[in-house]
Amino acid sequence: MRGTGLGDQELALLGWVAEHGPVSVGQAAAEYGAAHGLARSTVLTMMERLRAKKRLQRRRSAGVYVYAAREAQDQVLRGLVQSFVETKLAGSVSPFVYYLTEKSDVSESELSALEALVAELQSKRTRRRKGK
Repeated sequence: MRGTGLGDQELALLGWVAEHGPVSVGQAAAEYGAAHGLARSTVLTMMERLRAKKRLQRRRSAGVYVYAAREAQDQVLRGLVQSFVETKLAGSVSPFVYYLTEKSDVSESELSALEALVAELQSKRTRRRKGK
């Protein structure tokens, strides 16, 4: 996602719209913008930039434009994580995994999901090795 020229603030807003959309600029400014110290004009500019970058779509509803993410929320979240790992962790997931081992409030369901992901990674590695 980073290769598409999205900044951290744009990625965060995109994630918010994916979770809460479709939303008007007024809604986004009142909820997302206010919580992040952003003026309505800034939120509008960011939303229009995301639309120009084909990340948001816009339609008229009851005389107001509403914006929605072009990707499902899980795809947007994957992109946010990918961007974080690539830019903040220099491409290594080890610091993130270390953080999880130090976090004391990982629920049973989260731990089960992580175990399933590790099993899937191991299975993919095994299949790749057999394919060589």
